[in-house]
Amino acid sequence: MLKTFADDGIAFDYPAHWKVEREEGEDGWTVTLQSNGAAFAVVRLDRGMPEAVEVVEAALASLKSVYPDLEATSAIEAIAGEMAIGHDIAFFSLDIANQAWTRCFFGPAGTVLLLCQFSDVDDPDYEAALHAIATSMRIEE
Repeated sequence: MLKTFADDGIAFDYPAHWKVEREEGEDGWTVTLQSNGAAFAVVRLDRGMPEAVEVVEAALASLKSVYPDLEATSAIEAIAGEMAIGHDIAFFSLDIANQAWTRCFFGPAGTVLLLCQFSDVDDPDYEAALHAIATSMRIEE
C-alpha cells in the first residue's frame, strides 16, 4: 500500500508503513522517509534555487566528512521528468556495507535534492522501495 506526498508542485509515492517526518526550514522543507530498518530517503526543497551541482557537491562533502573512505561516482538520470544530477555512493559503517545515491533537479518552487540510503543488513525490498520513490517523483501543477 502506498501513500502520496505532495507540496510545492512536487509529488511522490512511498510505502504506507514507512515513518514520515517533515521539517520546515527558512528556505523550504525537508521530508524524511524511514523504513522499519536502516533504509531511508530524504527529500529537500530549497526555494532559494541554488545550482544543482552546488547542492550535490555539498551533500557529498557532508557524507565524506563522516565517511572519508566513501567511493562516489557521478550520475545523471531523469527524475520527475527533469534532468537530475548526483552521485552513486558506497561506504562502510561499523563494518556494514552501505549504498546511497543523491539526485538533484529543479522543481517548480525550488531546487529538489533526493538522498536515498540502505545497507546490506536491510530487507532487500527496501532498495526497490527507494528506487520506486525516486521513480514515482513527479511535477504537479
